[in-house]
Amino acid sequence: MTIEAVLWDFGGVILSSPFDKFTELEESLGIPKDTIRRINVTNPDDNAWAKFERAEIDRDAFDTLFAEEAEAIGVTGLRGRAVLKCLSGDIRPAMVDMLDELKARGFKIGCITNNVPTGKGAGMVRGKEKAAAVADIMARFDHVIESSKAGVRKPDPRIYQMMCEALDVAPENCIYLDDLGINCKPAARLGMVAIKVTGEEQALADLRVALGD
Repeated sequence: MTIEAVLWDFGGVILSSPFDKFTELEESLGIPKDTIRRINVTNPDDNAWAKFERAEIDRDAFDTLFAEEAEAIGVTGLRGRAVLKCLSGDIRPAMVDMLDELKARGFKIGCITNNVPTGKGAGMVRGKEKAAAVADIMARFDHVIESSKAGVRKPDPRIYQMMCEALDVAPENCIYLDDLGINCKPAARLGMVAIKVTGEEQALADLRVALGD
C-alpha cells in the first residue's frame, strides 16, 4: 500500500473539539451532561442536525427542531442557536504545521467536513480575524467538501468517494482523520487507514505511524 493522500475532518481535528463547550452549555442550563451529544446521535440520518448539515433547513428551523428534539427527551430550554455557538473551536497549530509538511512531501490533502450553513466557511467561525485564519488553512487543501454545500454528509460513504474522485486517488491509498468513530468506520470499510482523533499529540503520532515515518 502506498499512501498518496491524507484526508482530514475539520472541527475536532484541525480545530479543537466542541464537546467541552457542549458540556459548559449543559452545566449553565442545569441539564444532564452529554445531552447534546445524545440528541445528535438519536435518529442521526434525519434529525435536525442531519438536515441542517445537508442544508435542507435554515438556522431558524434548526433552532426550533433541535428544541423539540430536546423536549422529546424531557429537556426544556435548550435551543439550537445556543448549540451552534459552541461549534467553532480553537485552531491547533501543530495540525496546521502537519498540513504544510504533507504538502511539502508531495502528498495530496483534502478536507471532508460536516458543517452547517451558518458562520464563515468550513469552520463555522464567527469574527473576521478567526474567519481569515480559517480561510488561510482551508486554502492549503487540494480539495474541500462541505456537507452543507454538497448535500451529503458523513458517515454516508458517498462523501468519501467524492473526495477520492476529486483527488484522483484510490481509497486504499488514503489516510483519514476524524474525531468521531462513526465517521471513521465507513472510511475504513472503503479501504482507507482511519485514525480516530482523541487529541492533537495522539493524532499526529498515529499519522506518522501510518505514513511509515
